[in-house]
Amino acid sequence: MTETVEPIGRPVRTPKTAELIATDLRNRIVRAELRPGDALPSETLLMAQFGVSRPTLREAFRILETESLIAVRRGVRGGAHVLAPDRAVASRYVGLLLQIRGTTIDDVHQARAVLEAACAARLARTRTRQDLLDLRACVDDLRTAADAALWARHAARFHDLVLQRCGNRTLAVQCGVLQDIVATHTGRGPAGAAHDGRLLRSYARLTDLVEAKDADGAERHWRTHLELPIRGAQRSKAIVDLFR
Repeated sequence: MTETVEPIGRPVRTPKTAELIATDLRNRIVRAELRPGDALPSETLLMAQFGVSRPTLREAFRILETESLIAVRRGVRGGAHVLAPDRAVASRYVGLLLQIRGTTIDDVHQARAVLEAACAARLARTRTRQDLLDLRACVDDLRTAADAALWARHAARFHDLVLQRCGNRTLAVQCGVLQDIVATHTGRGPAGAAHDGRLLRSYARLTDLVEAKDADGAERHWRTHLELPIRGAQRSKAIVDLFR
């Protein structure tokens, strides 16, 4: 009787040399052996170090450029320089994925409200004196904002403070990506008033709740604040579109 053996293997693709070089350089950037602003060695030196041709090295550069980890300037005074990882890269990819799936802006708003409200609760539990000072300063800036552009800038700063000071980097990055997608669409609409009394009171109220270390209250309040745009019927039907 012939024994039947179930296959356990699968085809394995050998990485191209350019991919291996890109991985090596990427790891150096992640480990901070190469820092933002640093210039990579010349192409001639890197070709000798890796033992590869110029086209192979430039293919590795293109991979890292696509990931926004380096910028390459051509010419006599050119060369490759390390960039700081940019959240906008992740925002574009996530936005594209959501757009392909026909996701509505309402859907993105809901997810953002859940995540950022959770960040507000964490901030209320762990806030420091400096956190409070920065939040209060941001509210003061909102109160004196002379035009819509200034208001938007200070409001974005307030939201970023909630994310960055919550003590969880994963939550902060995920919510920041959704924030970027929402901001892309918000920026296409008509400019709002430079000073919105109701919104200003809402920012100040969250700051009070954070100061009181009322995590549950901060989460409820901030989720209500963030869900306000969801109630617009037009926006709820709009599909995520980052390429208009």
